[in-house]
Amino acid sequence: MYYRFIRDSFWGRLAYHLTGHKVFAHPEEHKDYVVPEKYTKGENVSTNTSSAADVEVEVEKSSQIVVDWDGDDDPENPYNWPTYQKVLFILEICFLTTSVYMGSAIYTPGIEQIMADLDIDQTLATLPLTMFVIGYGLGPMVFSPMSENAIFGRTSIYIVTLFIFFILQIPTALAKNIASLSVLRFLSGVFASPALATGGASVCDVIQLPYVPVGLAAWSLGAVCGPSLGPLFGSILTVKGGWRWTFWFMAIISGTSFLLLSFFLPETYGKTLLYRKAKRLRALTGNQNITSQGEIENSKLTISELAIDTLWRPIEISILEPVVLLINLYIALVYSILYLWFEAYPIVFLETKHFTLVELGVSYLSIIVGICIAAAIYIPVVKRIFTNKLLTNQPVYPEVFIPMAIVGGICMPIGVLIFGWTGAADIHWIGPIIGGAIFAAGAFLIFQTLFNYLSMSFWRYLASVFAGNDLFRSVIAGSFPLFGRALFTNLKTERFPTAWGSTILGAITALMILIPILFYLNGPKLRARSKYSGDGS
Repeated sequence: MYYRFIRDSFWGRLAYHLTGHKVFAHPEEHKDYVVPEKYTKGENVSTNTSSAADVEVEVEKSSQIVVDWDGDDDPENPYNWPTYQKVLFILEICFLTTSVYMGSAIYTPGIEQIMADLDIDQTLATLPLTMFVIGYGLGPMVFSPMSENAIFGRTSIYIVTLFIFFILQIPTALAKNIASLSVLRFLSGVFASPALATGGASVCDVIQLPYVPVGLAAWSLGAVCGPSLGPLFGSILTVKGGWRWTFWFMAIISGTSFLLLSFFLPETYGKTLLYRKAKRLRALTGNQNITSQGEIENSKLTISELAIDTLWRPIEISILEPVVLLINLYIALVYSILYLWFEAYPIVFLETKHFTLVELGVSYLSIIVGICIAAAIYIPVVKRIFTNKLLTNQPVYPEVFIPMAIVGGICMPIGVLIFGWTGAADIHWIGPIIGGAIFAAGAFLIFQTLFNYLSMSFWRYLASVFAGNDLFRSVIAGSFPLFGRALFTNLKTERFPTAWGSTILGAITALMILIPILFYLNGPKLRARSKYSGDGS
């Protein structure tokens, strides 16, 4: 039943090659396979004699035969998998994403211990968090284009980088100074990035277009909740075993993820699967004119073109495209406040309301609760306004997502202000919990709607747009925790330690609501002027 999952997994592919294609053979390699006629036309033919009169008919290179799926219902096409297999695959991607993403902030409950053990101040102790976030902003600049090359695909990159991430946790847990800890955390972020940057693309590999926003929302629950689960586990581990055990835990969870997924996570990128199929058909038929779309694209790439696509275009689009720049700024701000919570929550719950360290970790669940509530509202709505319309052949425009983005934009300043102005010792702890949940709900809506808006508006250069967004938001958000505590402590009052700092953040998020309003009123005009937009000339 799950033969395909094992066959196309990392170890399944290795066993396939080591046994000369005898183990985990594909349909084209079975004795009863009938080669479609289109793959036998124009094949090279040679006689079995060795005389000088041997005749060989060569086919011109121009008569290429591009491999495709064997019909619309080909079971090898991930779009045609049974629903339960698609659900299982998405759960695997969620587990992969969560198992590395929680590593970003898992050590933060142990910052006080790190300060004492390594003899450093608060800002330096926060630096490893910043380095991790910057690392997974830079990683996609290389790994995202690689994952869209037919030679590599997605699964091999996931598994190799996951293994390196797992190995890096060992020296991180043994680090003796802040310099080595920061460098190791940066490298960990780089090798954690494929799951974060490409996980959504893997989900899209198995889901038809009308259901993409729903599938991405399901995956995002694992992606967005990961950083909040980190402090929960981190607080328990810090209390029971010390801050170093947070990294031993990450080694255990990422190692478990590696063992499971290396055996059961299949390749789903269509161009890679067809690239492999073309190689098998060439070997079967001897027809060297058989090729795949991925091979054709690779043959046209030059080093300079590859460098432009990989390094410059994401930066160019992010800076020169007003729509992309504004969305990147908005999402970077939301992302930054999420990471500021790792400074604000200890101030409110640990120092002001005198929670224990474990209770502090539990308080971060408010973020997860807010995200789950938002998802429960978002998924049915997006199914009605997007999925159902596409299934009935009604036109759908990117602006369909903007009303929900405006709702999310309204929720965020409300949540930030509630959090800041209920963070007093004499006010019940449920106040800032509710504020954090409302902000998280708004943040989830902003993430989902604006990412979908980007994907529909700039679909021709989607990899570059998302790679640039990832770099943009990670570098900005990674820097915020370094001055987060100063923002709150320098503006604190005797009763409200985070109120005025939260007010500044709330005012900024309130002003940023103008961005989705601008897109709602003038989106088509802005996209029409863009040379990168699908609507542009």
